[in-house]
Amino acid sequence: MVHPMVGRIKNRIFAGLKARKSPLAKDDGNILVELALTLPVLMLLFTGVISFAIAYGNQLSLTQAVGIGGEYLQQLRGGTTDPCASVLSAIENAAPYLTASNISLTITMNGNKESGSSCPGDQTDLEQGTPVTVYATYPCTLSIYSMKFTSACQLSAEVTEYEY
Repeated sequence: MVHPMVGRIKNRIFAGLKARKSPLAKDDGNILVELALTLPVLMLLFTGVISFAIAYGNQLSLTQAVGIGGEYLQQLRGGTTDPCASVLSAIENAAPYLTASNISLTITMNGNKESGSSCPGDQTDLEQGTPVTVYATYPCTLSIYSMKFTSACQLSAEVTEYEY
């Protein structure tokens, strides 16, 4: 025979445990709902940062390549029959990740502006003591999940080189 007091103590201890529910019982599915609401926003932010980083990397590549093109043109004086094509080739080689056909080039030699990928016969404008300016543009797309945020995004870089 069990003492009657043991039965009461036992009932009290287990009564409290039986009355409680699992801590997850009240919050079933809350985590999934929160994830479903926040994950798209986080993914949108993440891909926006990636898109901006690509555009910024293209700007750095274009700036570096235009600088190299300007230096090349300055050293080239008289060594070419088509300075625009030579500079564009130098820029394309210096920025291999940029699409070459999208680079737009303007060169100023001895005060004369030449635009385009070819300017044969303009090597006479390359005179000692005059500056040469190389200006290039490249289109950029700031898009996230094929939504374009701007259609007028244009990267540009300019350098002026002097030789005396």
